[in-house]
Order: sequence, then C-alpha cells, then structure tokens
Amino acid sequence: MKCWLTWLLLASCAMSAANAQLELVPDAQTPCVFGGATQKITVVWRNDGGQITNAEIRTQIFQTTSATTVLLADVAWKKLSVLPAQTVIESKSLEFPAVKAETKFLVQWMVATNQILGVTEVFVYPTNLLAELKPLAGEGAIGLFDPQNQLKPLLKNLGVDFVDLESSGLEVFSGKLAVVGPFESRAQLRASLMAQLELAAKRGINSVWLLPRTDRSAKLLPSFYAVAEKTNSIVVVQPELVADLPDNPSSQRNLIYFCKLALSPSPPALPNLAAQP
Repeated sequence: MKCWLTWLLLASCAMSAANAQLELVPDAQTPCVFGGATQKITVVWRNDGGQITNAEIRTQIFQTTSATTVLLADVAWKKLSVLPAQTVIESKSLEFPAVKAETKFLVQWMVATNQILGVTEVFVYPTNLLAELKPLAGEGAIGLFDPQNQLKPLLKNLGVDFVDLESSGLEVFSGKLAVVGPFESRAQLRASLMAQLELAAKRGINSVWLLPRTDRSAKLLPSFYAVAEKTNSIVVVQPELVADLPDNPSSQRNLIYFCKLALSPSPPALPNLAAQP
C-alpha cells in the first residue's frame, strides 16, 4: 500500500515541460461522498507558468485497502485550457461503488501521455450511516423536531423509530434522546424551545440542538458545546457542522457523534497531535 502511494507521488512529479506549469491545488478538506452513485468531485487547477496550458485530461479511480490498490475505472475527461497565472475551479462526476464501511479511493488526474498531474483522496461511505442512531435510543424511539423534513425520511427508510415532536411536543416525550433541528432560519424556532429543552433535560432526556444560521456579527460561539442539566446534557451545534444532512456523510457522522456526546458527556481535552508511527 505504501509503495503504491509513494509511486503515485513520485509519478505526479514526473510531468513533461509542456504541462509542468499546470498544478492540482491540494484540497483543504478531503472530499467525503456516499457510494453506489455518481458523485461530483470539485478540483482546483493553477497555472504558475508564463504561457497558456492546454491539456487533455483523463481520470483513473483506485479503491484502496490496507494491502491493495485496485484500478476501477479509466475514463477521458476534457481538454483543459488555463491561462498564465490563472486558477480555475472544475468538477467531474465520478461513479463510486457501494461500500460497507468507510473506504478510501484515489482519483488520479492524468494527461494523455500517461503523466500524472495530481491525486485526489476521496472517502466513500455507506448510505446507512444513520442506522447507528437506532441503538442510541435504547428501547424507545428518538424524539425528532425536524421542521425541514431532512431527517425523518432518512430514518424512516432505515427503520429507525422516532417520535415526531412537531405534532406531539417535547413536553410529553418520554425517550432518552431527542434531536431538535436542523432549522432554515430563526423564524422556525418556537419561543419556548429553550425552556422546553431545559425541562426535558431535568426529566432525563438528552438533546442535540442544531442551531439555525445566524448573523456572523453575533457573539462568537464554539462550533459545538454541551450544557449540563443535572446528569443530562443538551449539545448545541452550529449549522455548518450538519449542513446538507441528506447528502453529506460528514454531516451525518457529526450528528451521530453529537448524539453519543449527549448521552455520554465528556470534558474537553487537549488534542493529541503526536506523529503516528
């Protein structure tokens, strides 16, 4: 596996003079997508040279494991023209197979002469991530206040039982975990919601509150934090961490983490940034 990655990195440096000025800009964050469907991968190209670059680009998709790297597809993409000192944003629709667990893929960007311009790492996830919420509810069901109807269809398709708190109300909910949100705006918030969450916590209900978008000039808050009420907690989450829940595996993984945190709160700790062997 390490030999393959080393080869890819070395090969990506062995570009011809005609394409040497064309550079694939590294991703700020590794793309995360669901498998079993065509997904759009965004890439940024930069021309640091002094002349226009024209390159016929194609892509190769590799699926990796701890021991192997397997070529799944080799397809032509497009002719890319980039002016001197120009940066362009492009996207390519790629098909990733269904997976049963988090799986790393490598997308290799090449010119027609088989010279590698760069490699993009992509993490692919199964579409049933939110099934992990089912055991968290214990013997009962999850309470769900979902005014945008983002979570209810997902949980229904996965067979995860939930109580619709929009109709029954948080005041009479008797489960141990509730998810409140996401919200499109502050207008969807009930005036009594905060008091209801506090009372629910005192009755033994742990909650995850997904906040609506607010004015960026407002008071600076952490991306998420837990508020203790006796032995229970309310985890408050900024909307950016759960954006586009139906189609974003990172957001779904975040939601699962916040639900676990609500049920088993733990104090923050310094990050362990020691180099891994």
